[in-house]
Amino acid sequence: MKTGVVIKSTGSWYLVKLIDQSILNCRIKGKFRIKGIKSTNPVTVGDVVDVETSDNVDFIIKHIHPRKNYIIRKSVNLSKQTHIIAANIDQVFLMITFEQPPTSTAFIDRFLATAEAYHIPAILLFNKSDLQAELQSVGRAEIIKTYTKIGYQCLEIAVETQLNITDLKALMKDKVSMFSGHSGVGKSSLINVLDSNLKLNTKNISDQHKQGLHTTTFAEMFSLPFGGSIIDTPGIKGFGVVDMKPEEVSGYFPEFFKLKSKCKYHNCLHQNEPNCAVKEAVENGWIAQWRYQNYLQIISGDDSQYRNDIYNI
Repeated sequence: MKTGVVIKSTGSWYLVKLIDQSILNCRIKGKFRIKGIKSTNPVTVGDVVDVETSDNVDFIIKHIHPRKNYIIRKSVNLSKQTHIIAANIDQVFLMITFEQPPTSTAFIDRFLATAEAYHIPAILLFNKSDLQAELQSVGRAEIIKTYTKIGYQCLEIAVETQLNITDLKALMKDKVSMFSGHSGVGKSSLINVLDSNLKLNTKNISDQHKQGLHTTTFAEMFSLPFGGSIIDTPGIKGFGVVDMKPEEVSGYFPEFFKLKSKCKYHNCLHQNEPNCAVKEAVENGWIAQWRYQNYLQIISGDDSQYRNDIYNI
């Protein structure tokens, strides 16, 4: 029996890196399910696994070690299933662009709520800032200001000019970092800047739809020369939250959670209840109206938006 970390998952085969840095091509045999999780992928990048040979030919994953955390979303094509994006993560970076392609605040808030629910620190990367000078406007400034005020670290970067890349490396040093976002936001290009030896494939934005073209097909983990590792994930169109009861969601919005004890009712959903501190904060501008609307969309269980989120504040 050998122990290693899953560094790539194709759904059928898995690359597992052992302590001695050797890499095994492994598969799972039969039904492999994790108790309590109905997922399209029971094994994911970042998992610590035990493997052994079968008939001295194939390496078989026999056991998954307990995860310290994982991040999960609804499978877009199979709404009753979930997809585990990665496991055992120290932090997650959500890459955001305002055009080509646009990232909606609904997408951002669903992602952040999920990171909060699974206890994964999230950092917002606003990419292509050098290409979007015209968007240094009220909308862009408001979004960055709002998330900073809430307590999220926000970093503006530009791959082409390497703006703030040194600061980004400092944040990533000696940690397992996952990168996520829409296709075309620049994940692969950024990873190539972080480690020029990787040479990941990149493609231009679709002129017709102003959306990214998928360059990363499967999640994969790479070691970084300055310490730590990065998990690159396929670009995602929308982000469906999983297993969040309406009464729990406000706990994943930090600015809501701070005010919850001041509401008249301890089980306040911040909708139509009287003497609601959260609604009062929205009315006086302390909580952003668009954050509140995104919250209402989540607790309503309306998944019609998460499949094709659009930028709107």
